[in-house]
Amino acid sequence: MKVYYKDGNVATKNLTPGISVYGEELINEDEEYRIWNPRRSKLAAALLNGLKNLELEDTSKVLYLGASTGTTVSHISDIVINGKIYAIEFSPTTAKKLVQLSRQRINIAPILGDATKPKAYMNIIEKADLIYCDVAQPTQSELFMKNMNLFSKDEGLGLLMIKARSIDVVQKPKKIFKEQEKKLKEKGFKIIEKVKLEPYEKDHIAFLVEKNF
Repeated sequence: MKVYYKDGNVATKNLTPGISVYGEELINEDEEYRIWNPRRSKLAAALLNGLKNLELEDTSKVLYLGASTGTTVSHISDIVINGKIYAIEFSPTTAKKLVQLSRQRINIAPILGDATKPKAYMNIIEKADLIYCDVAQPTQSELFMKNMNLFSKDEGLGLLMIKARSIDVVQKPKKIFKEQEKKLKEKGFKIIEKVKLEPYEKDHIAFLVEKNF
């Protein structure tokens, strides 16, 4: 996966030189790179905290659940330059910004949809090398597994960003993380890697998984 580390930062080579997506710093060293802000992107936080087994090629297909305005999507777009990102977003207002981003970056396909109802978009996306889930709701693990089962390639990976407070505001995050990990394993998923996201995101953990069946 082509990401770059410099002076404690992570960056991606800018697919659209001269254009900043969310106000991120652009740096030039023979070519232009975008500093990937770990306080705006959980994937950047995970990478800075040691995530090392995520594989993305320039032709990879990605299903992104909870795309929001496209901050993280845009950096993945820098990496999968000849691939495709199917970016699912539930909010029509937020999805409009994704549409604007897709006009600059042709490898992004914005889709207004509900990640809890994946069959609704089954006929417009293809099997994915990576399914990335950042949907802050109590059923985040369940909807992630449902999408993995429907859309993951046989050798595909899944990256689930767990927000403990969206599942239960009373239980300790550590207990919630253990419960979610157990749930994934019971449903046939193998945990390849787990990375906590502090200090960038409080009470969050990233699970990198593959289907174990």
